Parts: sequence; C-alpha cells; structure tokens
Amino acid sequence: MKHDLIVLMGGQGVGKGTFSKMLRARHEYSYVEIGALLRELPAESEIAKTMARGELVSDDLIYDLLQNNINCATDVILDGFPRNISQAKWLVEKFADKFNVHVLYLSVPEEIMIARINKRINEGGGRADDADASVIRRRLDTFWKTTFPAIEWLKTAPNIKFSEIDVRGDVNDNFANILAALEN
Repeated sequence: MKHDLIVLMGGQGVGKGTFSKMLRARHEYSYVEIGALLRELPAESEIAKTMARGELVSDDLIYDLLQNNINCATDVILDGFPRNISQAKWLVEKFADKFNVHVLYLSVPEEIMIARINKRINEGGGRADDADASVIRRRLDTFWKTTFPAIEWLKTAPNIKFSEIDVRGDVNDNFANILAALEN
C-alpha cells in the first residue's frame, strides 16, 4: 500500500504552515518544510545569502534535501516544494510511483498574501525575510513568474491528484475544504 504525499503549494502568507499543523494534529504525518531546512543553515552560507536576497536555491541542492528527508514508509506533508516546473516534473518522476500524491494549491489574491505577511510581522511571528518590503516583493514576483507556472503544469500532471482551494475565508471553513479535497 502506498502512503500519501500531500504537497502544499501557494504564495507567501496563504497558510501552508497553519494548515500543515492542523493536518498533523489529525493524523501522523512526516513534515518536510524545505524553507525551514534551508533556514537552519548558517547565515554566512551562500545558500542563506541567496535566500536573504529573496532568490531561489539551486534545484540540485533541493533535490538532495528531499531525498534525505522524505521517508516513503510514512504519510508526508511537503511544504515549499516544488518552486518551478523542473522541480514539479522531478517530484512526479521521483514520487508518483511511491506515494499517492495530492497537490493542494491554496489560492488567495496577492493583496491578501501581503496583508497576511504584514500581520505575521506585526504579531512577532514573521521570518527575517518578511521584514524587508523589497524582499517580499521579489518573493511574490518569483512566485508568480516561477512557481505559479509549476502549479499550472501540475494541474494536468500524470499520476497525481490536484485540488485548488480558495483560502481567503475563515480558517476553519478553509480547513474543512482541505479535508474534503483530501477525502475525494
């Protein structure tokens, strides 16, 4: 029997971390958050400097991180990957035969993403790269130019299930919609 691999996708501030916590409270998932793995690296590393500029880290490094952190013997939530079309294709190639892959695209308009990032900062929960408006703008531009085309590709990718969920409303209603999508 194949385990589940839930891939949470969406722009900054859509609630990927919030919904992954809610899912993990209901079921025992391994949780792989690429951004957290990368942020654990020393600040003086080239990878940390790349991220501080709001740029993406090389695919090869990301692939190595995933290979070392995804356990095919458990259900997994993957947060922060894929970020581009080649990563999306790699994901399908490497894991669609090992897992039941379900991509959940958490969708909100950009102005809501920005408002949620600002709320996160004001409540003291923001990340270092949330504090710089130019970095936030670069991250959002990267999402639309690089990650969104990967999301579009995944809508028709072979051997996976894809669900788009509008998450601009109440968090509990949104979570109910996520659970419904996972059950179908």
